Amino acid sequence: MQRWIVLSALFVITFSGLIYLSRACELDQTQHGCRIDNGQCTCAFGCKSEFRYATRKECQDALKGRSNDICSRQPCLNGGSCTQVSTMPQYKCRCEGTGYWGGRCQRVCPKPEQVPAGTKYPHECVVI
Repeated sequence: MQRWIVLSALFVITFSGLIYLSRACELDQTQHGCRIDNGQCTCAFGCKSEFRYATRKECQDALKGRSNDICSRQPCLNGGSCTQVSTMPQYKCRCEGTGYWGGRCQRVCPKPEQVPAGTKYPHECVVI
């Protein structure tokens, strides 16, 4: 039993690390910027493509309707959360934990046994 728990913990740690690494970017592609996350400005250092606004003021102006807030159109379906990004279509939906996946969280997560062999299982559908 203890061996199973240790192996399970190692799997979760390894899997979490792979997800983190898959979101990394080259050093010359990083910047400090801001984006709208679920109706609030979030500013941090990260990949250029993740931050649409150069300053907090630009982000707050977007929230006040002075510029285009694409997330206000609610492009993400089924409880997915919207984040503005600088690359087209200028938003990214986060579907994890909703039971849906796809660019707009529009596809129902399949049961693992329904996925044909050799087909990638959507990472948004993995429940840990």
